[in-house]
Amino acid sequence: MNLTFAAVLAVLAAYLLGSIAFAVVVSHLMGLPDPRSFGSGNPGATNVLRSGSKLAAALTLLLDAFKGWLPVWLALWGAEAGWLAPATVSLVVLAVFLGHLYPVFFQFKGGKGVATAAGILLAINPWLGLATIATWLIVAIFTRYSSLAALSAAVFAPLYDWLGRGLVWKGDMAMLLAVVIISVLVVWRHRRNVRNLLDGKESRIGRKQH
Repeated sequence: MNLTFAAVLAVLAAYLLGSIAFAVVVSHLMGLPDPRSFGSGNPGATNVLRSGSKLAAALTLLLDAFKGWLPVWLALWGAEAGWLAPATVSLVVLAVFLGHLYPVFFQFKGGKGVATAAGILLAINPWLGLATIATWLIVAIFTRYSSLAALSAAVFAPLYDWLGRGLVWKGDMAMLLAVVIISVLVVWRHRRNVRNLLDGKESRIGRKQH
């Protein structure tokens, strides 16, 4: 297969997979309100949790993470097999993440990308993903603010990647740049949450809203 054609196919497939808003799909299948209609209006696991269904929130979280992990893992495998150029993997990383943020199936109005980013980082390197997830968990447990946990994880993820590539695993600058871009986009998507945090109006994890 021509490498250019393979790259275009991989990037397009990653974007389309990223465009599946599992928060909306899971809520619909379980007979729950559309997560875009209450709370923060964000089609993500945290807002689905505000519907009162922990199962729906857990499924959304896992599926959003899985859709981030799968295309990146496949792209890395394809690069090792010689079917894809190494630089294509970085494009796949960005494509699946942008698909989640701007899904073609949902009028380009997507989520904030936290779970999908976690899946992507786990695919790039499990230690990178686990370190970033651990940061999210620590902040979330102590503050009960999902947004603050996401912002903290976004800030630290590029640092973990940079340190890890120098000490633990190998990698290229293109992938590090992709991680930086993802982190910047996560922070940007949480700009309203930053204002709410500063004003003391941010909702805490587990608070039910209709």
